[in-house]
Amino acid sequence: MRFRFAYAVSIAAAVAMASACGKKDEGEASGAAPAASAPTAAASAPAPASEATVVKIGHVAPLSGTQAHLGKDNENGARLALEEISAQGLTIDGRSIHLQLDSQDDAADPRTGEEAAQRLVDDHVVAVIGHMNSGVSIPASKIYSDAGIAEISPSTTNPQYTKQGYKTTFRVVATDALQGPVLAGYAIKTLHAKKVVIVDDSTAYGRGLADEFAKTAQAGGVKIAARETTSEKARNFKAIVTKIKRMQPDAVMYGGMDVTGGPFAKEAAALGVKAKILAGDGVCTQQLPELAGDAVQNVVCSEAGPALEKMDKGADFAQKYEARFHTPVQIYAPFAYDAVYVIVDAMKRANSVEAGKVLAAMATTDFNGLTGHIAFDDKGDLKTGTITLYDFKDKKKDVLDVVKQ
Repeated sequence: MRFRFAYAVSIAAAVAMASACGKKDEGEASGAAPAASAPTAAASAPAPASEATVVKIGHVAPLSGTQAHLGKDNENGARLALEEISAQGLTIDGRSIHLQLDSQDDAADPRTGEEAAQRLVDDHVVAVIGHMNSGVSIPASKIYSDAGIAEISPSTTNPQYTKQGYKTTFRVVATDALQGPVLAGYAIKTLHAKKVVIVDDSTAYGRGLADEFAKTAQAGGVKIAARETTSEKARNFKAIVTKIKRMQPDAVMYGGMDVTGGPFAKEAAALGVKAKILAGDGVCTQQLPELAGDAVQNVVCSEAGPALEKMDKGADFAQKYEARFHTPVQIYAPFAYDAVYVIVDAMKRANSVEAGKVLAAMATTDFNGLTGHIAFDDKGDLKTGTITLYDFKDKKKDVLDVVKQ
């Protein structure tokens, strides 16, 4: 499903109208074309000036299914940035620019993701924010590469995403090549673990993170007692947890998302597994306490970026986000927000809204955003990555440590 939001003159006005309307209007608009050729704006919001050029920025994430809360979080972050920029006014090459978010649902499915990617290419977006999941970003990235359109992910962490040789792939988060070792380092240095069990959900993300964890753990002298696999759709983990209990590991590493990681932690606690459960950013969400119940107290998880409360303007962002969307930030909304600003920064430096020229400018990004300094290496990864470790106190995330690359 695609959404179109007719932007207000100011953020306050946008919030007021959102409350009055209660929903986003559906529709499409052309890429870089005079605004008059776009569909008629909703009656509740002013249309862009008749001389403005409409430029679409693509966004794609799971907006339906079990990961929709995370996909909407990314979309909301991107939308908030576009609304701010529209309120401030944007001029490129002497033309007034009206930005639109062309948001697509990939349902966290690789094939659906490729179809969504092709729709964005056909819609002539200037650049794309997404995908959320590594297992979708990796296959979809070829479509953007063939079209010469920059893809900047706010949450893809699998190292393979930027190792394919494409000049179109970028990300504003650290990779699992840093996240896995940080989790393993916590197991070794803090938990003094000698034996661990690793479980993953068989996705590119879960398996990739587990692999990175395993390499560092083994190099540190930790015995991997077992590698177990499950499914991203699984909800019953009794068989796996029963095996883990017999092994009596010092720690259990889980590679997957919160929708499975929460029930896994709950099952482990119910069957008396005492080992600390370590997990990555897919599990480390605001919804985990609801999914894991009291077992969340036994979870230590990581995020592939700085904590919101550690960002210079994180509190302001959280306030604006909740006022606009009436829900707290889940995890990567700030990174999707920054991704929009990075694209617009590239447009300004290129003095163009042509996808090819914007792509060329993306490579030389040197931008101070909400999440920190953003500059890319020759693969499109951040030159400096950050991993934040959390535990849960009173069922709320609490920062344990911050590790920088």
